[in-house]
Amino acid sequence: MVAKRGTAMLGWTIERLKWALVRRCLPDPVKARHSEYSMLHSEDDALSRPSEYLLEVSHKAIEAALQTDLGDLAGRLKGRFPYPDDIANLWPGEHYRLLAGLVQVLSPKLVIEIGTAEGLSSLSMQKYLPDNGQIVSFDIVPWRQYPRSCLVEDDFRRGNLKQIVADLGQSDVFDNHREFLADAGLIFIDAAKDGVLEQNLIRFFETVPFRSRPIFLFDDTRLWNMLSIWRDLRWPKLDLTSFGHWAGTGLCERGLHVPGAVTTS
Repeated sequence: MVAKRGTAMLGWTIERLKWALVRRCLPDPVKARHSEYSMLHSEDDALSRPSEYLLEVSHKAIEAALQTDLGDLAGRLKGRFPYPDDIANLWPGEHYRLLAGLVQVLSPKLVIEIGTAEGLSSLSMQKYLPDNGQIVSFDIVPWRQYPRSCLVEDDFRRGNLKQIVADLGQSDVFDNHREFLADAGLIFIDAAKDGVLEQNLIRFFETVPFRSRPIFLFDDTRLWNMLSIWRDLRWPKLDLTSFGHWAGTGLCERGLHVPGAVTTS
């Protein structure tokens, strides 16, 4: 255990030094509250293209997001964050209204969220769930213990929001939930962004015999650690950053070549 902690600390230190050097050599030409380094890539040699279905869903979700109002969530932040309390209603720029739009368009009976965090994404989607819909949010940290959580007990008493404390990046844990995950209509992946968890999740989800045609949404696809994950993904995909999160929003569906994939149009 001590050796593992020492290795983790060394890796964290090296990472900090690396980015300190990058920032010194390539200073940010723009002043902003938050900035991240990324890279642009050509599209003509990309490994996959968006399907017609993705384009249709995106179009409808953008239209729905345009009419969506999440201003009521501002009261959950209470000035505890380095950004404005009405951040959930900032669109384009943040993904919360896009998430709400996707829920309105897809009317999923089951939404899977990987990465509960403060809970704003869950709340954004919960507001527009169909009567028989449910959000199940996975995280390795119980929501009550998460710093500055925006969730309250009443959010869970409604019965359409549930948190499972588990690491779906572990194969045995994923296998325990495989049958349940097969009912998902929307899967939002907003977790570690370490280049490892997301790759594991992609591999695991390729083996799930879905009972519908789920849409996946990846957060922070423009962050450095996520560039190769998104670029190398061979599923039909669409970069929706301009209508989602400034740090990157990627919409995709599982490719039809994988086992158990739905082949309906």
